[in-house]
Amino acid sequence: MALRIAPSILSADFARLGEEVRAVQAAGADLLHFDVMDNHYVPNLTFGPMVCAALKPHARVPIDVHLMVKPVDRIVPEFAKAGASIISFHPEASEHVDRTIALIREQGCKAGLVLNPATPLDCLDYTLDKLDLVLLMSVNPGFGGQQFIRGVLPKIAEVRRRIDRLGREIWLEVDGGIKADNIAEVAATGADTFVAGSAIFGSQDYAATLRDMRSRIAAPRAAA
Repeated sequence: MALRIAPSILSADFARLGEEVRAVQAAGADLLHFDVMDNHYVPNLTFGPMVCAALKPHARVPIDVHLMVKPVDRIVPEFAKAGASIISFHPEASEHVDRTIALIREQGCKAGLVLNPATPLDCLDYTLDKLDLVLLMSVNPGFGGQQFIRGVLPKIAEVRRRIDRLGREIWLEVDGGIKADNIAEVAATGADTFVAGSAIFGSQDYAATLRDMRSRIAAPRAAA
């Protein structure tokens, strides 16, 4: 199982965003994670497709867009056109979840569904086989720099079991409070893709931080 680290540019220096993207890729990032907030679905406002399009020429790795917006369908094609490789959304933000998944795929992007800490897993009952990614929030969405909610760990394990039973390659991503001191436990629970913002962009040496995280998530797999 491939393991991926996705630095969230929400924690980058916005005055040097292109430089930050180049630096974190040179340090070994596997994806670039875009936390898109609309001050409606979540109580914060970040950036839209124009920022994604501006950064696309600097991106050598896939752009992983997490839409925290409502309604979601109108903005999906705009982010696809701006250069997104993966687009994930919250079921609460869509009137018809299956239709939104189909819309993302029609744009040529991988489709993901995002579940908040209190969102039940039954929304995966009829959608998992259509997804490329499940993103589990380990904080309540809306702000960077929050503390990891440990109650999400059993949820990660259950989604991993569902993916394994299905037998398809579906990424299991976790976002929120991921740091070097908890990333191994999250990996051992079944995640394979890890979003980290302040833990990376707040460090003095991006490459050293990513190497440390990668060595820690490799350990549970080696011991398995």
